[in-house]
Amino acid sequence: MRALRCRGDGEAPEVGAVADPEPGPGQVLLEVTAAGICHSDITVMNLPGEGLPFPMPLVLGHEGAGTVAALGEGVTGWEVGDAAAVYGAWGCGVCAKCAEGRENYCLRAAGLGIFSPGLGAPGAIAEYLLVDDARHLVPLGGLDPVRAVPLTDAGLTPYHAIKRSLPKLTPGSIAVVIGVGGLGHVAVQLLRALSPATVVALDVSEAKLDLARQVGAHETLLSDEHAATAFRALTGGQGAQAVFDLVGAPATVALAAALAGVESDIVIVGLGGGRIPVGFGALPHGTTVSSTYWGTRAELIEVLALARTGAVEVHVETYALDQAPHAYERLHEGKVNGRAVILPNG
Repeated sequence: MRALRCRGDGEAPEVGAVADPEPGPGQVLLEVTAAGICHSDITVMNLPGEGLPFPMPLVLGHEGAGTVAALGEGVTGWEVGDAAAVYGAWGCGVCAKCAEGRENYCLRAAGLGIFSPGLGAPGAIAEYLLVDDARHLVPLGGLDPVRAVPLTDAGLTPYHAIKRSLPKLTPGSIAVVIGVGGLGHVAVQLLRALSPATVVALDVSEAKLDLARQVGAHETLLSDEHAATAFRALTGGQGAQAVFDLVGAPATVALAAALAGVESDIVIVGLGGGRIPVGFGALPHGTTVSSTYWGTRAELIEVLALARTGAVEVHVETYALDQAPHAYERLHEGKVNGRAVILPNG
């Protein structure tokens, strides 16, 4: 089959032939209809050749959706032709966190060498994807796979982050989204659907701020050196009850700290490497700082259910498999408006 592979060391990914996968016991082979691309993939592409945590070359793509092509021995509950989304946070399935359905926080995955698709295991930007266990499939339930596939990460990740802060997002509260890219424009919609908070979105791009307004942001601000002052003027000096940083760079986490109010949540979702000093006087009293990773399988089911109501809709750009390297170039240059989706069999 054909697939998009990267070799690390900053080399551009290439489309080429790889061995056809076959499902073993408990596994499911998916014919890929759609696969999303993500900034996390660029991080993987730039990993150094020495000391890699998993073997290269690697088939990219941790957002996948498709139809069941073959079932391994012992698989029940699925039939060939069923449409499914892939839950990508693969865990051991038996530790305390996995027993709670929180495979995104599996306690044993690293030690057992269990990797997520596209993040160590072969990914979804290929004609076929081998899913390690049938429990990692979720029925699409009539959703368009092209628009639904980003929800497996770009929807699930902000949903998991936001859901933890909902008790603080009461009427009159303010929620901030920093970075209105693939995850951020979904985060704005989720906040509007799940809370009565006033949603303020920040980005360095006017085009992405326009997208934020289109999907429901009450207010938008340029994320520059004047952002904190402009925010305080906009809110009458009030800090936010929750700040969701979808970038996570040093400049954005510093901005998140500047926008937070008393007893607020600062949630760092992006992988930009920023850090926030924590200690008495460093932040407003009672501020909680956390980082999150992906979400649970149950939460993915909830996100897909929200999409069926029309409360969440991902803005997508589509590309053929041969165009996937160009899609990553656009993503790296900040030119993707929403989420880029590859159609490996389109």
